[in-house]
Amino acid sequence: MTYLRCGTLTCAALAFSFSAAAQEGKVDCSALPPSVVKTSDSETKGATVKGFSTEREDGKRVYEAETTVNGHTRDIQVAEDGTLNEVEEEIAFESLADGVRKSLTAKAGGAKITKVESLTKGGKLVAYEAATLRGAKKGEVQVGPDGGLLKHSE
Repeated sequence: MTYLRCGTLTCAALAFSFSAAAQEGKVDCSALPPSVVKTSDSETKGATVKGFSTEREDGKRVYEAETTVNGHTRDIQVAEDGTLNEVEEEIAFESLADGVRKSLTAKAGGAKITKVESLTKGGKLVAYEAATLRGAKKGEVQVGPDGGLLKHSE
């Protein structure tokens, strides 16, 4: 697998290439707005950047960087103006508070929990999300930072 690092100079040097930002899905580093590059560079220091994607969320363009840090995933979502919207960071199930572990296990309903991520928005932990597997069927469950129910999916 090829890994890339999107530095300010790299993106600026490649800025002449076509803009994939108008499309959904994967996007080349050179198509990122300068504000997104700046935030991405600061948020991905010490990480391996696997790639970037873009999509529309609530009518606004957002960019996502998929990274790995010290062997675990850490993905960020950045608004077009450079605002860091969200961080999803893989964490060990065993490191969770007992109440959070019990809530995720209960919500999984017997499915195997394969991965857990913390979800941070606006610098605040808003939820934990667990990827689940029951046979060949993949799923996902979420609980609040204290293990409680969420009013809405994060």
